[in-house]
Amino acid sequence: MTDEPVPAPAARVVSLYNAANALTVVRIVLVPVFLFLVVVSEMTRPDWRIAACLAFCIASATDFADGWIARRWSLVTSFGKIADPIADKALTGTALVLLSFYGALPWWVTVVILVREWGVTALRFWVIRYGVIPASRGGKLKTGLQTVAIAWYLWPVPEPFHLVGVVLMGAALVVTVVTGADYVVQALRLRRSAVS
Repeated sequence: MTDEPVPAPAARVVSLYNAANALTVVRIVLVPVFLFLVVVSEMTRPDWRIAACLAFCIASATDFADGWIARRWSLVTSFGKIADPIADKALTGTALVLLSFYGALPWWVTVVILVREWGVTALRFWVIRYGVIPASRGGKLKTGLQTVAIAWYLWPVPEPFHLVGVVLMGAALVVTVVTGADYVVQALRLRRSAVS
């Protein structure tokens, strides 16, 4: 009697059309909507600023939701891996550039944050053949602080309380730079260990 080989179970195919990817697409679609609302507000009309802030917050909420759904129900796809960070950077980058354009945020803050964001993305692609640099807790804290700080700047808060936004953005900036440096160290270690 011969033992017949047991067929390996078929790899689970995740449909491109799933809730996680749908939320990512919603975030991408909300970017031009958000941009329109900020431009109309010119950062001077409270009603339109509130609408822009709400659009930004809804879009940001999809960022937290789509990742959780993808991991919870194993709905990770190649599209999601590429589109999710692009959507994040498009939303945050648009918000920062608009805030600086309308004089609410110094340009140097926007430049530092955007250089860090795109630099880390470039680093990940640079070392992708050696391994994946996972998102750290610091990276998640950075995202949370940036989101809250941007929302604070968008909302028409009374004058004495605008300083809260400055403090939040300052904290976001520090965490952004520190985590960016940490990603550089991780990338260099990963590449060195793979080459040696």
